[in-house]
Amino acid sequence: MMTTKKVEIVVSPKPAHFVGDGFRVHNFIPGVSRLDMKRMDPFIMLDYNSKFHFNGSEKPRGVGVHPHRGFETVTIAYQGKVEHHDSSGGGGVIGEGDVQWMTAARGVLHKEYHEREWSKTGGIFQMVQLWVNLPAKDKMSKPKYQAIKNSDMKLVDLGENGVIEVIAGEYNGNKGPAFTFTPVHMMNAKLKTGGKATFQFPANYNTAALVIEGNVTVNGNEKAATDQLILFENAGEEFIIEASENAIVLIISGEPINEPIFPHGPFVMNTREEIMQAFEDFNTGKFGYLED
Repeated sequence: MMTTKKVEIVVSPKPAHFVGDGFRVHNFIPGVSRLDMKRMDPFIMLDYNSKFHFNGSEKPRGVGVHPHRGFETVTIAYQGKVEHHDSSGGGGVIGEGDVQWMTAARGVLHKEYHEREWSKTGGIFQMVQLWVNLPAKDKMSKPKYQAIKNSDMKLVDLGENGVIEVIAGEYNGNKGPAFTFTPVHMMNAKLKTGGKATFQFPANYNTAALVIEGNVTVNGNEKAATDQLILFENAGEEFIIEASENAIVLIISGEPINEPIFPHGPFVMNTREEIMQAFEDFNTGKFGYLED
């Protein structure tokens, strides 16, 4: 019999800061009380660009060339469009509702910015970027992309309650399209006013929910508003989210990798020596070349 997974804490966003000139983000992981990399493993960063209006610009705003090694970046576009390129020749556009799942692994140079045509007119921009850690055995694997269109996600119809868009893992046996190196569940719950959805994850999985839109109640008593993050206890398996108005909630749950985490800037490895090697490889051009 399932037991209730209780809320540990509801966290309001810290003041926003800019990453480059195109992403105005609130940093939840790490940096907010209790939400450090070890506690949230395998989720080692969560930046949330809450709704923000960008004026039109002929030159797209964004982040210039930067390296990554040792983990994956997951970019979810809720409003606005993001364009990206990397040193292996990859690139593309993340449209509204789409997801880009980039496995940096042994290393890429990357840049991301507002999609050119969207940038000219501007508008409301809203997105999430997660960093998902890789186990030691996969940190030096070959980089790759998973471009996941909204239409590719597994859509679970909840009838009058709403829908669940499954990005990774599964919801009630319905599997999402993303490949993951370790067990990770990621999905958008799009609930109608009064709509409910029940979620079940193993007790030891690190589990959180970010309220993208609307206001919700968890397990009948804990309330969370737009832009707040709900952290669940590592006990119990089941929780219920109910929307008091039309709501979108990003649900993430993952099995901890339980390996040493040694981060430094854009690199996340297991040891200091591996970080030093990452900087040496970057400085000697082993990440390739990408024009800024």
